Amino acid sequence: MTLEFLVAAGVAILGATGIYLVLRSRTFPVILGLAFLSYAINLFLFAMGRLQIDRPPLFDKAAETYADPLPQALVLTAIVIAFGMTALVVILSLRTFLESGTDDVDGRPNPEGPPS
Repeated sequence: MTLEFLVAAGVAILGATGIYLVLRSRTFPVILGLAFLSYAINLFLFAMGRLQIDRPPLFDKAAETYADPLPQALVLTAIVIAFGMTALVVILSLRTFLESGTDDVDGRPNPEGPPS
């Protein structure tokens, strides 16, 4: 089994789990699904830079090959964006729960009213 196959399998499993959780009817699994999808995307972006072991991160005239630093910068940027997006979705779902009394994604109000 090669390293590329393991990384591709990891991306596939994280992506499938994320899609499954995003399609649930409660808000907490949707938030977890978005987190899993962002992990899958980060792993995919990182693997775009060719998986090389023991290579310098920058170009050196003595080195035969080097690791591409662009995917690493993209992953760092994606982590920050995913953190901000997750915080926003958590606040929106909390606000929806406090106003409607339910954590269903459809937002229909609870017949008993909002929690006190």
